[in-house]
Amino acid sequence: MTDVLIRGARPYGEGEPCDVLVSDGVIARVLAGGELPDGDLPGGAEVIDAAGLVLLPGLVDLHTHLREPGREDTETIASGSRAAARGGYTAVFAMANTDPVADNALVVEHVWRRGREAGLVDVHPVGAVTVGLGGERLAELGTMAASAANVRVFSDDGKCVHDPLIMRRALEYSTSLDVVIAQHAEEPRLTVGAQAHEGEQAARLGYPGWPASAEESIVARDCILAAHAGARLHVCHVSTAGTAEVLAWAKGRGTRVSAEVTPHHLLLTDERLGSYDPVNKVNPPLRTAPDAEALRTALAEGVIDCVATDHAPHAVQDKDCEWAAAKPGMLGLQTALSIVVATMVRTGLLDWRGVARVMSERPAEIGGLPDHGRPIAVGEPANLVLVDPDAEWTVRGGELASIAGNTPYEGMRLPGVVTATLLRGRVTAAAGRIG
Repeated sequence: MTDVLIRGARPYGEGEPCDVLVSDGVIARVLAGGELPDGDLPGGAEVIDAAGLVLLPGLVDLHTHLREPGREDTETIASGSRAAARGGYTAVFAMANTDPVADNALVVEHVWRRGREAGLVDVHPVGAVTVGLGGERLAELGTMAASAANVRVFSDDGKCVHDPLIMRRALEYSTSLDVVIAQHAEEPRLTVGAQAHEGEQAARLGYPGWPASAEESIVARDCILAAHAGARLHVCHVSTAGTAEVLAWAKGRGTRVSAEVTPHHLLLTDERLGSYDPVNKVNPPLRTAPDAEALRTALAEGVIDCVATDHAPHAVQDKDCEWAAAKPGMLGLQTALSIVVATMVRTGLLDWRGVARVMSERPAEIGGLPDHGRPIAVGEPANLVLVDPDAEWTVRGGELASIAGNTPYEGMRLPGVVTATLLRGRVTAAAGRIG
């Protein structure tokens, strides 16, 4: 493995520039306030000029859809891994709503092995909570946890585990396995036919509404169930101010609950629905400006633990159609960090150490990844990302690494550019190259 010298970066955007030497996949030396003499460099070391750049631990995404197996026309584990590496990620969790569903050891091990073959990020499969995502019978949680894939997170994302008895059993069973149950919070009886956030915009456009209470009621119920079971609950893609209030209440009672928010729910609102462009259709739907503001505050204050992309690629025919027929979902892996910079860093809600907390450290902790989200210090795994905090870039869906191009940020000028990503000391993305 080639040694790498990162020259002149500022870890967490703090203090004086320093040199970081990576050797054998770990951080070997950190020389603050000066330069490592060339004579001290191992022969053949790759030197990265990082002057003016911020060095962070590699990003971790708890929630991404890689579509393989089953929909390789929209994304593959290889293409999704390329997008993740370009976005600064060193680990991603691949959701279970594939075809076949990842509800058994055979499928999760296939996803895990395909991730290892791609070799650009650590791909951790998420196992389904129920067989076929049907919500009626628990899947093989124990065998998936004990498999080579070592599944640590289980979710029926895309569908809610709506039956309280099934959810209670899953939470109780999870305690013996020391795993996390991640819930897509949506009471299905309140969202039949729903097309957009239930509010002024949906009423004006004639879309059936998706009420905030459909999310909030499930989160409240599951927090109570998790507290009684002593289980670890994770709430996927929080989208309403009311959910943030429920989370604050539950955490105040000592409930073992964590939560994520997507970049698009931090930035975008239902005001975009007036364009009738299905690229803005997502589940849960884009909410109001006050909701987005509440989510940003909750993330800054730690009520919401982390940012997760909910990266959801779709084929052209599934998005370039009338709104009601379009599938919900947006790309997110390559734009997530820039959206966090725009909504949280440039507004003063988070500093770069805070970015490391919500995009690397907390998701790694929630997902049970001991080698990710680690401090930038000697002896730590060299899972790292370099970011130019002052640079900007224009989003073009056709230029992203994903097979699909359904980005809601098309043509937007966004701040923060990933210049290099390292996975265990190997450069997986830099200056437009991969691997």
